[in-house]
Amino acid sequence: MKKDNVMTWLFLMVLTIISVLFSTNRAHSIGYVILGLAAIKFIGVAFQFMEFKKAHTIWKTSIYIFLFLFVFVIVILLK
Repeated sequence: MKKDNVMTWLFLMVLTIISVLFSTNRAHSIGYVILGLAAIKFIGVAFQFMEFKKAHTIWKTSIYIFLFLFVFVIVILLK
């Protein structure tokens, strides 16, 4: 594996461990924190492992629009 892929994988594992640690908390707003971490992980996977960093601007924009709409719908459902 390339060094970039290993670093991204380690970063994703750290974010996953943080999500697990936060999930044991019973606070009302913890769902937003976990959703934010999931969004960061989504961007990391899309741009590092799915090669979106080399894609056309339209595809990059569509990824961000999809993520925004997804997070928006989940936030509405969490209320």
